[in-house]
Amino acid sequence: MMRQRIHARTSSIVIVGRLVVAALGLGLVWYGLMVALLAFKASPGLVNDISGYRSVYDSLAGLEPADITSRVRLIAALGGLGAFLMLGFLAWKHLPRPYLARGDLELGDLVERGASTVEPRAVERAAEVAARQDDAVDTAAGLYRDDAMSVNVSFKRSTDVAETLRGVQQRVREALERHELPPLPVSVTLTGFDSNQRRELN
Repeated sequence: MMRQRIHARTSSIVIVGRLVVAALGLGLVWYGLMVALLAFKASPGLVNDISGYRSVYDSLAGLEPADITSRVRLIAALGGLGAFLMLGFLAWKHLPRPYLARGDLELGDLVERGASTVEPRAVERAAEVAARQDDAVDTAAGLYRDDAMSVNVSFKRSTDVAETLRGVQQRVREALERHELPPLPVSVTLTGFDSNQRRELN
């Protein structure tokens, strides 16, 4: 059996994060070049004219306690908070969100040449229709992967949970057989029920 492929969802905002990283990288390269020029005995005045490193250093070194006013502290706090939120959001968007890529269901050598396959959504649709034939089922969502069928169902009224789940599982199996699909392991999971009902689930 072929291994299941993994896809990763990416957001368009990732481009902004890459631009920020690229800008930081260019800044490091630029000032690294300035350090290299100073190491090769380039004129400090020329290097300062190009990069302004000395002017920035002198400005920061000349700060006095009286220069740190309430307005400066407020601006620094808001700037730091804004940078934290923006960079944190970009980092969160960069986190990989992998998911399994569904594969086609092979029906075997039903033709002399080539192969017959069924799209995953067709298999899932057959399972969902079969599950909703039960009067107690409100919604059903099927997922076919790894040569197995999973069906998540919610109930629209209180009922015998175990018996209903077994019935849904049997209906799905019969539907797959009726559509001449290969037998698959079927698992049914209860994901919710109508909370407006007063009775408790059995």
